[in-house]
Amino acid sequence: MALLYTPAGALGDQAPDFSLPGVDGRQYALADYASHAVLVVAFICNHCPYVQAIEQRLIVLARDLAGQGAALVGINSNDVVNYPEDSFDNMQRRAKANNYPFAYLFDESQQVARAYGAVCTPDFFVYDQSRCLRYRGRLDDSPRDATRVTRQELKEAVLALLAHKAIPEPQHPSMGCSIKWKEG
Repeated sequence: MALLYTPAGALGDQAPDFSLPGVDGRQYALADYASHAVLVVAFICNHCPYVQAIEQRLIVLARDLAGQGAALVGINSNDVVNYPEDSFDNMQRRAKANNYPFAYLFDESQQVARAYGAVCTPDFFVYDQSRCLRYRGRLDDSPRDATRVTRQELKEAVLALLAHKAIPEPQHPSMGCSIKWKEG
C-alpha cells in the first residue's frame, strides 16, 4: 500500500462532466446535480484502509449536507482485475450494507478519474454552484482515527460555500492509497 497525498487543486477549474453507472442501477451525470448549490465529488473504493477509516464519517457528512443544498457523489475508478474487491458487484454490496446516502458510481474506463486529476482514495473535490473547484483537500484532521478529529475541514468548506463565505485556509491535502490504474 503506497501512501499518497493529493496535489493542490487548480481552484477555479470547472468540474469535468461524467456519465457513470450507479450501484442503484441508474446512470448519473454531472447535470443531475444542477439543483445543488455545492457538489462534493469523492473518489473512493471498497478496499482502501484510508477510505474504510473515514467511511462512516463520509456517510454522516452526506446525510448532514443533503438537507442543506449540497450533494456528495462517490466514484470508484480502481482496476477491478487486480483489485476484485472493488468490483461493481462488491460496490453494490458495500453501499447496501452501509446504507450509503449518496450515489456510488463506477468509473470502469478510469476516464473520469483522469479528467478530475484524482490520484488517491479518498480524494475530495468541492464545487460551487457554477461547478468551479473551490476546495481540494482532506475530510478532516484525523484521517485514520475518528476519535481524534478536531476539525471537519471538508464540511467547513461546504458550509462556507453554502453561506457565501470564504473557505477556511489552508487547504490540507487528502491522503490515501493510490488509484489502482489499469496496466497497459
